[in-house]
Amino acid sequence: MGKEADTDIQFLPGVGPKRAKLLKQELGISTFGEMVRLYPFRYIDRSHIMPICEVTSDSAYIQIRARVLSSELIDGKRLSVILDDGTGRIEAVFFKGIKWVSEKLRPSEEFIFFGKPSEFNGRINLVHPEIDPVPSASSTGAANSRSRGTISGQGQGLTGIYPSTEKLKNAGITGKVMTRLQAAALNAVLPETRETLTGEIMKSRSLVPLQYALCNIHFPTDTEALEKARRRLKFEELFFLQLALLKQKYVRCRDSRGIPMPKVGEDFRKCYAALPFDLTGAQKRVVREIREDLKSGRQMNRLLQGDVGSGKTMVAVLTALIAVGNGFQACIMAPTEVLAQQHYKNITKYLVPTDVRAALLTGSSKAAERRDIHQGLQDGSISIIVGTHALIEDNVVFRNLGLAIIDEQHRFGVEQRARLWSKTTCGAPPHVLVMTATPIPRTLAMTLYGDLDVSVIDELPPGRKPVQTIHAFENRRDALFKFMRDQIALGRQIFVVYPMIFENEKMDYKNLEQGIEQIVKAFPFPPYKTAIVHGKQTNDEKKFNMDAFAAGRADILVATTVIEVGVDVPNASVMVIESAERFGLSQLHQLRGRVGRGSEKSFCVLMTGHRLSKESKQRIDLMCRTENGFEIAEEDMKMRGPGDLEGTQQSGLPISLNIASLAKDGMLLNEARACAEAVLKTDCNLSSDINTPLREELRKDKYSIKDYSKIS
Repeated sequence: MGKEADTDIQFLPGVGPKRAKLLKQELGISTFGEMVRLYPFRYIDRSHIMPICEVTSDSAYIQIRARVLSSELIDGKRLSVILDDGTGRIEAVFFKGIKWVSEKLRPSEEFIFFGKPSEFNGRINLVHPEIDPVPSASSTGAANSRSRGTISGQGQGLTGIYPSTEKLKNAGITGKVMTRLQAAALNAVLPETRETLTGEIMKSRSLVPLQYALCNIHFPTDTEALEKARRRLKFEELFFLQLALLKQKYVRCRDSRGIPMPKVGEDFRKCYAALPFDLTGAQKRVVREIREDLKSGRQMNRLLQGDVGSGKTMVAVLTALIAVGNGFQACIMAPTEVLAQQHYKNITKYLVPTDVRAALLTGSSKAAERRDIHQGLQDGSISIIVGTHALIEDNVVFRNLGLAIIDEQHRFGVEQRARLWSKTTCGAPPHVLVMTATPIPRTLAMTLYGDLDVSVIDELPPGRKPVQTIHAFENRRDALFKFMRDQIALGRQIFVVYPMIFENEKMDYKNLEQGIEQIVKAFPFPPYKTAIVHGKQTNDEKKFNMDAFAAGRADILVATTVIEVGVDVPNASVMVIESAERFGLSQLHQLRGRVGRGSEKSFCVLMTGHRLSKESKQRIDLMCRTENGFEIAEEDMKMRGPGDLEGTQQSGLPISLNIASLAKDGMLLNEARACAEAVLKTDCNLSSDINTPLREELRKDKYSIKDYSKIS
């Protein structure tokens, strides 16, 4: 788009300073160009005239052509207009603009009325319908006016419905006004609009020109034109999103020298040979992919996705041992002390057959311990360090950091990760392995982590039994307590989790206290022992209670979601989630993954109140139906949209999408990514003349994705 697109929206005919302020506040529209890129979210067919005799209160928006029979002001507040089209009669009701409407709707005059039918006192009526004159044979609609190069916004075909708010409607920016404003914006912007894609891309993907697409997304000549416009605009968004991400990756791969790690090393072999189980096929495949990266001479930047319990820690240990076998140090950074301790415990177990020294560094490490660890990292005697944010403190200095593994990556800010990379003294950035147990739909992973290579562990280790998930209402609590007692009698342990949602911490804390009272009353000491863990405790208190449960000294652990990641208690076979409707799908799935880690049959009980919203019921039903984390993540995205995926804590995508949907347009995203890869393979800087439109489009601010990979 040209300079017109950057014009302040207040200068668009029909806007002015007051409306401009509202459009900015309510819809984020500041310029003509932003107005044109606000697309309708649905369309109404204004070409169809419905006979009044066919109208019901359940009908969607309808359009009738009728004559005014009479109009009457009732109680000085409501104008009732009776309409007749020869097949029947209907009432049109107006509460605002009564004087203007009564003057316009004179008896025996004929008009087109458009609105949503409703029922009042057993009669069907239209409240505040839009009123248009009956088009004459010589009148020109939007389609005809296009041939003269302008758009009128007065078409009688498919009409777009735009996002709106109460404030906009109250300020007079109705659907009809919005349509007129779009027509004015298009007329100003279209003549200067330049193509953003190359002719080759448009031809190979059968895409319509941008001007045609913008015209027909707002004022479609027919459904076929609308579909072509939609496809073109969706493809463009997804293509530039992928191009921006992949360009970073291509430039980095070309420029970034990585630390070569050609050997596997003796410690890797010893550890592998001593494993008490076979790796799954998926684990072996991922280790091979990582091995290829480490040998390549380029920096590894890989995302490892694996469902809860799929064996990511084992892959992390083997990767760290490859680094050690090549003479380098490895660090493993976790978001919480609990998770760091869990990793350290597992890792040291696997390192027994080797001579590798590992250490744990967290906020609660004692001063003498810290000094010893700092010394060991500097002189190289500590080969693997596990820790929390404490690892990125300035006084932590490595002798030769070659590999950084980050667990639950979404919990760290990118700047924090960048500080870790800067600790290398090897003349090249460390290799990076990012791990997540939050299953992310492939389409979202390609977008959030588009500049990383993605590996997926998509099979669970043998012997993991499926967890049976049960939905129970509050009135089944006695039956639940009996079931819990039976499980404890069999020697099992039980998690009971309460939501802690920070908006209403007092109320949540009260719920937790009441819940604890209820549990202690139903499971008195002796014989039952209950441990309690919540966010208001000190780290020492949390650790004491968590350790008591992990060691089997407590039968029940009552907790808030602090246990969501990292607690591994194979003897715990029951997970009770209180107020399950208040959790997102990803959280429910993570919590369920805390049980089913031993050889016994495990259960997850979702407790809810009786009054469930439609969305909550969908979530609970899905949890009871499947254990597949990726299926759950796909559904989560469809229900809630990609910018709001709980568990990924993603405030939005790198580039905002106005029309494409990651949940629905996965195939088009794959096509767009393949196309972006093909372009970059031949011209990774987009410097050739043929790619000028792509280069110019990518220069716009909206594509400036901060490239933290460079810092590494």
